[in-house]
Amino acid sequence: MHTDGHDLRHHGDAEVRDDGSALVDLAVNVRADTPPAWLRERIAASLTGLAAYPDGRAARAAVAARHRLPVDRVLLTAGAAEAFVLLARALKVRRPVVVHPQFTEPEAALRDAGHSVDRVLLREEDGFRLDPAAVPEDADLVVIGNPTNPTSVLHPAATIAGLARHGRTLVVDEAFMDAVPGEREALAGRTDVPGLVVLRSLTKTWGLAGLRIGYVLAAPETIRELERAQPLWPVSTPALAAAEACVSPPALAEAARAAHRVATDREYLLAGLAEFADRGVQVAGPAQAPFVLVRVARAGAVRRELRARGYAVRRGDTFPGLGDEWLRIAVRDRGTVDGFLRAVGAG
Repeated sequence: MHTDGHDLRHHGDAEVRDDGSALVDLAVNVRADTPPAWLRERIAASLTGLAAYPDGRAARAAVAARHRLPVDRVLLTAGAAEAFVLLARALKVRRPVVVHPQFTEPEAALRDAGHSVDRVLLREEDGFRLDPAAVPEDADLVVIGNPTNPTSVLHPAATIAGLARHGRTLVVDEAFMDAVPGEREALAGRTDVPGLVVLRSLTKTWGLAGLRIGYVLAAPETIRELERAQPLWPVSTPALAAAEACVSPPALAEAARAAHRVATDREYLLAGLAEFADRGVQVAGPAQAPFVLVRVARAGAVRRELRARGYAVRRGDTFPGLGDEWLRIAVRDRGTVDGFLRAVGAG
């Protein structure tokens, strides 16, 4: 889907398909070396139950307990991407607004469902920070990511909550929030913000992109509307097993440790990129997610040169609000980053 020159269906995995499969992957924002062995074992153990239809009650209860919510405020989905489709199809809205630059699937899903979508474009000169005044007062659906993909901006929870209005659905994509130490600025679990819908994904931190598992947190009446739009048995038995495992206390502790490692590795990447400032490399910041957004002249040529040296990064020009001078780079361990920085320096 192309709108205004932006390919809303392009995602980072396109960089590492086919002839990119052997590249070092800094294009996809899934934590490297995942899923861990214990999680693979839990998923494998669930395969003995494949003859039965999936029963999501235990996983749903586990997610509810993780966020200290009643079960009727939780809906399990086949990844956060399914949640965007459900919202677009199930909710009756007149003026949906998507805050960009951000993950493009929410707008694509809304357009596919026949909606006309307005965009609020955050500005580079403002550090891509949310300006609440830019959101139209009559918008009855507002979608924003936090932390935002691809800008890596972490918006204050109070600022986002301030967008809530009577008669408005406020959708906050928190797919990367568990990669933020302490999950500061999270809205998941809040019940005091009217119209709030929070989306979470277990794909990024746990390396489950191929399994498709996420969930929605919202008021019971919204959950019921979305659930009616779902097909029967939308989440597989292995995905349900993964969901239950990933919200257990030991898993949450492991995710918290991983978030601190990501923060340390991100600072190492940022320090390395700063060495190329005299060559026009500029990092949008302050970065708070497991990826960074970089501005560089001839970004398309740079991306191709990096591919020739064995590294895949994400093009930025498919995101509304960004042009062809932007690249998104996933945070990786120091060894990988050292090799990547050498490849950058060789240009």
